[in-house]
Amino acid sequence: MARSLGWRGIAYASGLTAIAGFVDGVAFIHFGGYFVSFMSGNSTRSSAGLAEGNVFEWAIAIGLVLSFVLGVAAATVASQVPSVHRRGAVLSVSSIFLLASALTTLGTARGIWTAVLMAMSMGAINATYTRRGEVTVGLTYMTGALVKMGQHLAGALLGGPKGAWLPYGALWGMITLGSFVGAFLYLQVGLLILWVAALALVGWTIVAFVRDSPRWWNRESSS
Repeated sequence: MARSLGWRGIAYASGLTAIAGFVDGVAFIHFGGYFVSFMSGNSTRSSAGLAEGNVFEWAIAIGLVLSFVLGVAAATVASQVPSVHRRGAVLSVSSIFLLASALTTLGTARGIWTAVLMAMSMGAINATYTRRGEVTVGLTYMTGALVKMGQHLAGALLGGPKGAWLPYGALWGMITLGSFVGAFLYLQVGLLILWVAALALVGWTIVAFVRDSPRWWNRESSS
C-alpha cells in the first residue's frame, strides 16, 4: 500500500508517477486521444470503435493494451534477479523501452513503434512496487488511488488517522501535474520532448540503484 512506503518512498513514487503522467500527456495529444499508460481508457475506446464499425481504431487501442502487458511481463521477468536491486532492474527495463521510443523520433520509424515502445515502458514501470508477485502501488492508474483516498477521507471524518489519504492524493496530484507539463511542452516543442521524460526516468533509475544499495541503508541506519 502506498502509505506504507514512508514519506521518502512516497516522494520517490510520486516522481515516477509524474514521469508517467508526462509521457501519457505527450502521447494523448500526439496520437490523437490514445493513451500509453491508462489502459482502461484504451479498452473503452477499443470497444467504442468496434461498436461504431471502426476496426482501425479498435486495432490501435488493443495494440497499445497488448504492448502495455508485454512491458509488464518483461519487467516482471527482470524483477526476479536475486539482488537488492530488483527495483533498479525493473526501472532499467522501463528506461530502455522509453529511450528506444525516444530514438524513433530521430528517424523515419516514428509512429506505431514510438507508441508501442512508450506503452511497453509504462507497463514496465508498474512492476516497480510488488510484493509476492502482486503490484502494491499502481504508478500509472489512479482509480484505485482515488478510491483509497476517498476511503481514508471518510475514515478521517469518522475519527481515524487524519493524514492517511495524503499519499494517494500525492500520487494523483503528481500524475495530473506530469500530464499537464508533458502536454504543454509537447505543444511547444513537439515529440522530441519525449527525450526529457526518457532522461528523467534514467535518472530516477540511477537513484533506485543508489537507494537500494546496502551502503545506503547502512548509512541511513547509523545516522
